[in-house]
Amino acid sequence: MFSIVIPVYKNEGSIPRLIQTLSAMNRHLDGKMEAVFVVDGSPDKSFELLKNAIDSVNFSAQILGHSRNFGSFAAIRTGLIAARGDYFGVMAADLQEPPELLLNFFKSLSTDECDVAVGTRQGRQDPFLSRMASTIFWGAYRRLVVPEMPEGGVDVFGCNRQFRDQLVQLEESRSSLIALIFWLGFRRKLVGYERHERQEGKSAWTFKKKLEYMLDSIFAFTDYPIRLLINIGTLGSILAITMALLVLVAKLLGAIEVPGYAATVLVVLIFGALNLLGLGLVGTYAWRAHENSKQRPLAVVATRFVNDKI
Repeated sequence: MFSIVIPVYKNEGSIPRLIQTLSAMNRHLDGKMEAVFVVDGSPDKSFELLKNAIDSVNFSAQILGHSRNFGSFAAIRTGLIAARGDYFGVMAADLQEPPELLLNFFKSLSTDECDVAVGTRQGRQDPFLSRMASTIFWGAYRRLVVPEMPEGGVDVFGCNRQFRDQLVQLEESRSSLIALIFWLGFRRKLVGYERHERQEGKSAWTFKKKLEYMLDSIFAFTDYPIRLLINIGTLGSILAITMALLVLVAKLLGAIEVPGYAATVLVVLIFGALNLLGLGLVGTYAWRAHENSKQRPLAVVATRFVNDKI
């Protein structure tokens, strides 16, 4: 069976078209498809519309409702845990990703070409400002968090059961599901597609959510802020020592006549720089403790051979 996980939030306008699309996909998959809808505390009528439609669809379906809005990544994780298939795909309820993309995922997975198939945008029919913001966002993501991230970013993916089982074991709060996909490794395949124009409603992926997502990814997957602080502290220490020497020489030469000026400047410069450097060093230890508290496995077994002769 092929399981499709669909997080739903403020998507009541696209529900009828979504049901029709899934019915067509089920026919392409010879009736072996399951849809897992996860309504993530949506304030509109998405849950009611899905509940009313579930009895008349031609595919197996589950509808799961979160008690409140936990975010799309939490909804995807909930759906992956509940899904009963052998192969899994994630699909957006607004249908901006073409349905053919999921069918390509399932074809690659069922023929054992890969363990995880990742959709990467090669084009998008969005407004210019939206495209520009996305380019900047994913460029920064590649630079700071995941260097292997495709230039167009990642919104949807598909995987086999082995990969799914490993992914849902990573119970990290304030993390990034997409970054975890790349962290896990396994055999990965990139599948290019062109993102469709949004037809109903307005995206809930606001600037605030994008900023929170970027910060969560940075703090969960890199020590960049700590290294930046150490570099600033080191540079500041060099600058402080240089300035201190200049002030000391000026004092000895009589160029500074204000009482206490030299001592005050020396203390402020030296201890200010040392404070930044010390914070960086303490942050390094805090980062290592933070890494251990995540309880990620130190190694993941991707392949295993068993002799069943006995």
